[in-house]
Amino acid sequence: MNLLIKNGTLITASETYQADILIQDEKITRIAPTIEADSEQITDASGKLILPGGVDPHVHLDLPMFDTVSSDDHYTGHKAAAFGGTTTVMDFVPLDSPLPMGEGLGVRAGDFKYSVDLWLKKAEKAAIDYSFHMNLTQFNEKIAKQIPSLREMGIQTLKVFTAYNGRLRLDDASIFKALRIAKDNGMLMMAHCENGDVIETLVAEALANGHTTPEYHALTRPAWGAVESALRMAAMAEQADSPVYIVHMNVGNEVIC
Repeated sequence: MNLLIKNGTLITASETYQADILIQDEKITRIAPTIEADSEQITDASGKLILPGGVDPHVHLDLPMFDTVSSDDHYTGHKAAAFGGTTTVMDFVPLDSPLPMGEGLGVRAGDFKYSVDLWLKKAEKAAIDYSFHMNLTQFNEKIAKQIPSLREMGIQTLKVFTAYNGRLRLDDASIFKALRIAKDNGMLMMAHCENGDVIETLVAEALANGHTTPEYHALTRPAWGAVESALRMAAMAEQADSPVYIVHMNVGNEVIC
């Protein structure tokens, strides 16, 4: 479908100006002060701002997490993003654990391609553009050798956790090895930084004392745990000479790391 948007005010990273935009086959083919062209649809954007679509690099869609599933899937979450002006989102692919032989695609379970294929299937209902990060929640020699293959699947980012002991967390040695593999393959490591050991201790104490009201979610996750873990992650990245992106920082002192 061809679309001609007229009389709008365009906002780019460096300029703001009035112009028409011609879109053909979903691609912008021309921007000029005045465009006259045959078009199936003409939209008058007088008095309106036209901005590039937003990119949200961190969403969780249809994500299983500790006996529940995130509320939005790859249609409802995409639709909500589009209403807010976001036209691309980046979701996280969980690394599935191996399944018994004979259960669906169990033969391939536990490897990256199996997990990515599952998420591509879920994303068939996509309403906007999307991409994936890979959650690296297991690490062994087999997985280490597979990491470079993610680039062939269009994935160039890995996410690790320093919390959620026994479920998502990797030990420091595994994170350090993964950082070096990421560097060698031009990939970016992302990290969820909290002190998993401190959290597990405080959660156990809170539950033993009957503290189950919502504020104890925060009280069992002290800010210093995020600061310490972010600093430790930065130190490992420096030693591996590999970049790291600390996700969803919400503690002021994390910035100094």
